[in-house]
Amino acid sequence: MHHLIDGSGELGSVVRMAKLLEHAQQHLRAELPTEVAEHVYVGGYRDGALTLITDGAVWLTWLRYERQRLLMLLRQLPEFNAVLSLNFKVRPVRPLKAPVHQARTLSPDAAHHLMVCADDTTDPKLKKALARLASHAPGDA
Repeated sequence: MHHLIDGSGELGSVVRMAKLLEHAQQHLRAELPTEVAEHVYVGGYRDGALTLITDGAVWLTWLRYERQRLLMLLRQLPEFNAVLSLNFKVRPVRPLKAPVHQARTLSPDAAHHLMVCADDTTDPKLKKALARLASHAPGDA
């Protein structure tokens, strides 16, 4: 297993590349204006071309205008001094939507019926579950 990550295996080269890209990401974010930095992601490196991804067309336009400066910034890193070009892509980031919380209420009447069922049940686990459900009603059940 160790040989997979130590650099001799394919996974080792993937881990190395991920670390390099993370280093480039941190370097760029430290050097870019704050309002831009949070919209730029290093996507990959292949055949001398580094791919930068942004979440909007407005930032893509800014990146294109700043291409030469970005190349200079990246070439400050020894690992990326051979970067020949930059590719840009727009990939909108869609935040995960939290499910809408739907408050559920249990009427006192329903809670009463659950307690009646619990009282008539001989199975202790079912009795406990029904009583727990009944306890969700506001006020006394």
